[in-house]
Amino acid sequence: MPRKARIDAPGALHHIIVRGIERRKIFYDDNDRNNFLDRLGNILTDTKTSCFAWALIPNHLHLLLRTGVTPIATVMRRLLTGYAVSFNRRHRRHGQLFQNRYKSILCQENPYLLELVRYIHLNFLRAGIVSDLKKLDKHPYCGHSVLMGKKKHNWQDTDYILKLFNNKYSIARRRYREYVKKGIAQGKRPDLVGGGLIRSAGGWSVVKALRKSAARIKGDERILGDGDFVEKVLNEARESLERKYTLEAQGYDFDWLVKHVAMLLNLEPKDVLVRGKYKQSVKARGLLCYWGTRELGMTTVELAKKLNLAQPTISQSAMRGRKIAEEEGLKLLEHINQ
Repeated sequence: MPRKARIDAPGALHHIIVRGIERRKIFYDDNDRNNFLDRLGNILTDTKTSCFAWALIPNHLHLLLRTGVTPIATVMRRLLTGYAVSFNRRHRRHGQLFQNRYKSILCQENPYLLELVRYIHLNFLRAGIVSDLKKLDKHPYCGHSVLMGKKKHNWQDTDYILKLFNNKYSIARRRYREYVKKGIAQGKRPDLVGGGLIRSAGGWSVVKALRKSAARIKGDERILGDGDFVEKVLNEARESLERKYTLEAQGYDFDWLVKHVAMLLNLEPKDVLVRGKYKQSVKARGLLCYWGTRELGMTTVELAKKLNLAQPTISQSAMRGRKIAEEEGLKLLEHINQ
């Protein structure tokens, strides 16, 4: 059976699980873990991707990320490829480090955000890596210690999580810790990472109740949320894919987009592609990268090759283009239909 395409969009919340091939270790020591965290921090900062929770276990890792303009697939490709090359070089090994495909679950924020933050951070207790919550409070390779104020990583969005408990940090941290403590007794949570239908519906009890009431159940292994959320996400993903293929079929490709952006900004096409900081060219490049990724479904890797620019630069340009489009009310499809 072919793999289902990943689902993503700006603002989407993702629980990502990466495992070592054949359950082997992906972190041998603190040097490996620090290397990974340095890469993670740089890439999240470059791509303006929010991180709410993370845990580095010897043979796997968890991340809870919110998509910015750069797709999560691009963020993860940069992160995992770079780390694997560095890991292999350092340990004088060859071959694959990770399982073929990391697991990415698109999550409904309410009510799952805090549940996932707690679940991810309690992995260390469930795995027996730390013996109690007091030791977890200070563990350097888990986002919990950052939320508790014991460690610091500027790329982790602690404010967003803590303010869900209280606007005053001291109170928020105490309430957050109490919330985490209550989760210890829950043990493993297959409803958060298990099979699609059960997870999407909210667990076996909910599935049974829905079946008894003859209610319609919508499930998908890539999504954590209730039936309405799952259906909404799938419809939006389908519409996005259909829009991409429709534009391709009508001849709206990269070359057309360059000419279209040039026409909108009263430029020559070559001025859209020129490198440098000329104001109109920067604006044009931003719209080109934003619409290229958002409407034509191009990857930042494809755009980087076509524009002869670094991938982080493409991500930054796309973010700039999104802001320009929103501020000036520019929508590509409206211009196409005129």
